[in-house]
Amino acid sequence: MKNLAQLMQSFAHLKSLNTLNGGYQTLIPGVKFYRASAGSDREPLLYQSGIIVIGQGRKNIYIADNCVQYGSGDYLVLGVPMPLECEAFSDHGLPILGLIIDVDSHILHKLVNQINEQNTLGNLTTPSHKTLLDFGVKSNSLDDNFNSATTRLIKVLHHDVEAKILGPAIVEEIVYRALVGDNGHILFDLARHDGHYARIARVLDTLHTEYAEVISVEHLANQAHMSVSGFHRAFRQVTSETPLQYLKKIRLNKAKDLIVTEGKQATEAAMLVGYTSPSQFSREFKRHFNATPRTIDS
Repeated sequence: MKNLAQLMQSFAHLKSLNTLNGGYQTLIPGVKFYRASAGSDREPLLYQSGIIVIGQGRKNIYIADNCVQYGSGDYLVLGVPMPLECEAFSDHGLPILGLIIDVDSHILHKLVNQINEQNTLGNLTTPSHKTLLDFGVKSNSLDDNFNSATTRLIKVLHHDVEAKILGPAIVEEIVYRALVGDNGHILFDLARHDGHYARIARVLDTLHTEYAEVISVEHLANQAHMSVSGFHRAFRQVTSETPLQYLKKIRLNKAKDLIVTEGKQATEAAMLVGYTSPSQFSREFKRHFNATPRTIDS
């Protein structure tokens, strides 16, 4: 039977993705195929929330003083979007392959309610909630059930009709496997509307959509229905960043995308992401990416 790496490479060949460097939206909503031809040096990136499964290659993720390592046969659970630094490694010159799976909020809440119901009946043991908030990136090894579901997902991706019909149900199973896994509490906490983790997650949604606006910590704390000091503490526990540090990294990553993918000039990109001072933008851009806006696209 083919392993995950073989199936992912087969999918890349089928869809003519053998030169892809980045993500490819599959026919299954919320599921992207990822491929990189080679490893990469440590660089700032913005990871979106969801589940990432690696079939081939290895990566190191750095968040503050934490380093998360994951590779072939591992998966990540990301409760919230995270600005971080990442380095990637190719094994034996082979491409890095993986899947990126969004966690739909409706599916998440349905599964959490069903799991809680079964747990109340004594039919299921769920991951215990941790008393302290966790930073939002965790690495785990695929167990047999999770591996089986992922294998089936990649197999149906080989057939367009099966992907459209069968794919969403398999994605739901994968979310379930993540929920009952070692770090399922991250997703459980997201589903608890009044919990601090879910409140911070909603604030992060605001930051990712309104990053170009004038945003104060007081405004964000009010949105989370928390005191400024309590919000600041909870925000750092979840993201390992202060709110303003997090916002700055969002703006810089968005500006880089505008410069690299849309060909915007640095001054225009700075304005579009919320900077009022071009010189400040240039300084912070160079400090963050170790390159100037002019050289980042060269």
